[in-house]
Amino acid sequence: MTEIPTRRLGELAVSAQGLGCMGMSHGYGASDDEQSIATIHRALDLGVTLLDTSDFYGAGHNEELIGRAIAGRRDEVVLATKFGFANRLGEPTKIRGDAAYVRQACDASLRRLGVDHIDLYYQHRVDPDVPIEETVGAMAELVAAGKVRHLGLSEAGAETIRRAHAVHPIAALQSEWSLWTRELEQEIAPLCRELGIGLVPFSPLGRGFLTGRYTSTEGLSETDVRRTQPRFADGNLEQNLAIVEKLDELAAEKGVTAGQLALAWVQHRGDDVVPIPGTRRQKYLEENIAALDVVLSAADLAAIDAAAPSDKVAGTRYDAASLAFVNK
Repeated sequence: MTEIPTRRLGELAVSAQGLGCMGMSHGYGASDDEQSIATIHRALDLGVTLLDTSDFYGAGHNEELIGRAIAGRRDEVVLATKFGFANRLGEPTKIRGDAAYVRQACDASLRRLGVDHIDLYYQHRVDPDVPIEETVGAMAELVAAGKVRHLGLSEAGAETIRRAHAVHPIAALQSEWSLWTRELEQEIAPLCRELGIGLVPFSPLGRGFLTGRYTSTEGLSETDVRRTQPRFADGNLEQNLAIVEKLDELAAEKGVTAGQLALAWVQHRGDDVVPIPGTRRQKYLEENIAALDVVLSAADLAAIDAAAPSDKVAGTRYDAASLAFVNK
């Protein structure tokens, strides 16, 4: 495994691959804190600098977990967290982006993380009832106060991104991007590149599906969010498995796993792209990092695109209620 290179999100230098920490507290069933902390430590030892969390994950537990994990190692970390969800998991979605809430959420995250500043602070979803100028204006005040270093948006639409960037430079846009989620490529990625905004794809492995490890939902925890997602539903799942089978064949030809091939495809989207695959286990962390060593030729990329055409993916990535807050 070679040394992890550096990429830039706006003016912020980070490792070319980050670690998404959501699953350590949220979304995928029960987890083990000590195992998760050991995985974070292993990531730092291997040269991963970007750790991604949110105040929503585990109702603050994930931030507290990361705070414990980075104690004594703060200078090795580019710490990213998010705000915006004002509801608990299972409650009707409520997004807040008003200035008072921005300040309140930031202070609460700093306390849970046990740090004096956040390196990259995202709005997790855009509040449809608050002008983005108010939200980003309040975030900019946090920069001026030294509580935040760089600003980001998550799952924002093109017009919102442009308006936000006019208030204060946006360093990064975090949105879903993988072989089975490619809407970003049409308008949003080109706009980000026009404005000098880095791209942080979450779920670059399709919530683990593109690794080939999941052929049904039977083994998933009853609280696993994938049980409610259309692409994992009966009928859709079987059609999507056909894509993974083709990826697996291509991966075998290169001597890598299907997951490594899918992740390498995301890494090859550009030097301004920093995916944040999530895992709780060191084994999969190391497998993901090794994808940085996978070199894909133009012919390889064309073969991958042919094996995983976006129009053959069955089901939307979220249910209708969640899609209502995406790309706004």
